[in-house]
Amino acid sequence: MDLTTTYMGLALKNPLIVSSSPISAREEKIKKAVDAGAAAVVLPSLFEEQLNNTGEINPYFPMADDYLMSPDAYLELVRRTASHSGVPIIGSLNGVTPDGWTSYAKQIEEAGAQALELNLYHVAANPLVSAQEIEQRYIDTVLAVRNSVQIPVAVKLTPFFSSFGNMARRLDETGINALVLFNRFYQPDFNLVAMEVEPSLSLSAAGDIRLPLRWIAMLYKNVKASLAATSGVQSGVGVIKYLLAGADAVMTASALLQHGPEYIGSILRDLERWMTSNQYESVHELQGLMSQRGVENPEEFERVNYIKVIETYRKKHL
Repeated sequence: MDLTTTYMGLALKNPLIVSSSPISAREEKIKKAVDAGAAAVVLPSLFEEQLNNTGEINPYFPMADDYLMSPDAYLELVRRTASHSGVPIIGSLNGVTPDGWTSYAKQIEEAGAQALELNLYHVAANPLVSAQEIEQRYIDTVLAVRNSVQIPVAVKLTPFFSSFGNMARRLDETGINALVLFNRFYQPDFNLVAMEVEPSLSLSAAGDIRLPLRWIAMLYKNVKASLAATSGVQSGVGVIKYLLAGADAVMTASALLQHGPEYIGSILRDLERWMTSNQYESVHELQGLMSQRGVENPEEFERVNYIKVIETYRKKHL
């Protein structure tokens, strides 16, 4: 059985990638994931504010010592894992402006990373800033980094655009090598005892697959960039669905945080069993089979499905 795939020009032994998370911050955990079958690893993100020492200026931001690792320690992690892991190591930068990124992107490349993931995370909280300004800021950031390195560049972004398809096309035109769908916004909670805003992080669940699944199915063959899926991968079922939608690679973090990096092996066995039982000999045979490539009017198709969901539910509960 052939599980190989190609993700932004990188030849992978299978579609499963360890997503950016605490799992990929430790060499011993990376080794366990790779030994279990992981085809590539995305390292944790370095934050734009960390590189610019924002905490020294704005007390709302963490100070340098509050981050998981320093920029220098990050580069050392890249060097060690890139030389010893045996799979592609993908660096990660998290931010939303071009300032201060390009030199560090180059350092990550020089440390041995075989690709770079830009995690564009921005909550548009200022009502005076237009959607056009925000989108252009994204484009300018991507162009600045894309032009500063030779290694492949992936962009991980939010679905919250008025026309996500158009934004995906504009990013594709910058020459990026992959789109990663989607970045998850972490919503804060209110602590009623301390009367403070309390950071809160919930790991993804299987149901979180649906939004990225839809957009990968719609973007398949409509952009040149590779498509990677993330969110909701709790078993091989999620991997299979994403591949059928048209993903080139599938990333997981929450399942590994819950079950350990060795769980990669279980996910891959699920994929192999399903392929065997359905008589697929390679990943390439099933990629995009359930995409919207053959749908003449995708917007109408989505509207029809929306109506069917509502009406089916009404009939069942009346």
